[in-house]
Amino acid sequence: MPVRELLARTSSRELAEWMAYERLTGPLDGRLRGDVQAAIVAATVANAQRAKGSALKPADFLPDWEPPRPRTPEEIWQDVIQINAALGGEYRTTA
Repeated sequence: MPVRELLARTSSRELAEWMAYERLTGPLDGRLRGDVQAAIVAATVANAQRAKGSALKPADFLPDWEPPRPRTPEEIWQDVIQINAALGGEYRTTA
């Protein structure tokens, strides 16, 4: 689906929810999950070289995704302005 069509069909609220989810869980796009692919290779190599005992799992080699730090209202507002601009809106101040 082209980006323009996706943006036309997705509300700003839904887009913000997906952005928040991705920040907590890591990249959504499987092609960008090189960390998972590297963890599989690392576990295979480590298990081939280990002595007898329990096998290591790819999860043992994955980085911990740190939750985002608390953000100030000003930082959140700047994100809202950027998302609004990306969706074709404009920023207006009320006077």
